[in-house]
Amino acid sequence: MTLQGDEDKSAADRKSAAAAAADAAGPQSGETVRIDSWIWAVRLIKTRSLGAAACKGGHVRVNGERVKPAYAVRVGDEVRLRHEGRERIVVVKRLIRKRVGAPVAVQCYVDNSPPPPPREAVAPAGIRDRGAGRPTKRDRRDLERLRALEKGGRPGAR
Repeated sequence: MTLQGDEDKSAADRKSAAAAAADAAGPQSGETVRIDSWIWAVRLIKTRSLGAAACKGGHVRVNGERVKPAYAVRVGDEVRLRHEGRERIVVVKRLIRKRVGAPVAVQCYVDNSPPPPPREAVAPAGIRDRGAGRPTKRDRRDLERLRALEKGGRPGAR
């Protein structure tokens, strides 16, 4: 029985340590956090420079408006991020400046994103049968036409 009690204590210790890490990563009183830094810190994007590029490209919206990378995010803001073919919708619960572990990062926002599409729904384009050899020019053009249709472009557009 003491083993179960020890496991509960260690889980509680881990949670308190995670909360302490998030508090340490948070801004000091009066400081703000940039949106590109925040989406990087909560692990929505791999690098801060990718976060800045997403903001510049118009892929990040805060409360429905496009924002620049230096926009100061606040608790309660709704952040919409289009990244890797899917849209993430999160509500800011806690501000942090430094990147923290995934369990702590998840506590900093509420995820309202739609679930990702199932893997079966995303059909791989261009898979050839084994032993079919190198694609011909005609095969290549057919594949390009398929990829253009998947992206929403015109079939004959270059």
